[in-house]
Amino acid sequence: MMDYDNRLKQCEDLQQELDGFRPLDPSITNELKRYYRVGLTYTSNALEGNTLTESETKVVLEDGITIGGKPLKDHLEALGHAKAYDYLYELLEKSEITEPDILELHRLVVYDIQDAYPGAYRPRPVIITGTEFIPPAPKDVPHLMTHFLAQQLPVWQKTKHPIEVAALAHLELVHIHPFMDGNGRTARLLLNLLLLKSGYTQTIIPPVVRADYIATLDIAHTQGNKQPFLNFISHMVNESLKDVLRIVRKLTET
Repeated sequence: MMDYDNRLKQCEDLQQELDGFRPLDPSITNELKRYYRVGLTYTSNALEGNTLTESETKVVLEDGITIGGKPLKDHLEALGHAKAYDYLYELLEKSEITEPDILELHRLVVYDIQDAYPGAYRPRPVIITGTEFIPPAPKDVPHLMTHFLAQQLPVWQKTKHPIEVAALAHLELVHIHPFMDGNGRTARLLLNLLLLKSGYTQTIIPPVVRADYIATLDIAHTQGNKQPFLNFISHMVNESLKDVLRIVRKLTET
């Protein structure tokens, strides 16, 4: 695993540079939204084993064309994630994030996936392969989710850096593992919702760093050391800010 240092200061510097372009023209905002709708759908699903490439994901979402030889499930995952991504922008208008919001995000992510229990907490125990971590019992999930959203998250938002808040929320949702399927995708949507609500750009976790992503998650869950994951996310946000600045500079050239 690569040794990730803390990039919060670099993120703040890039964010300040990006703020210099604000307010962004609506055409640029819409272009960025389109860009991340495809990019985030592709990468988030790819982390879970979806075989659609980024260009194939774009064709499915924007042209409504199925890809020959690719599983139906992969197409449904792309369409579901894109619907959840659109819902993310509705949630930006709300002052706080509630359990029904998370359940609706999950419902959209897995809306047509068999045995995923869309929009509902898991009814039975689950085992995560490749780790010693065992998620909480199903009976504990509702209480843990209430505690997370009503008590932990508001405290973090008052006391921690916005990027750390988003990373911690992702960690906690995956730790509770409230759903039968779609936990990672829902957690990454929550991560991006919190980044957007705090004024930061959304971030992508590319498949090429999947092993490091999983390793830092596992360290947090099995050893209680959250810092490697916080550092990892700060790197991902740093790279996404560079990407957004590249796009904005290009689109604002005269």
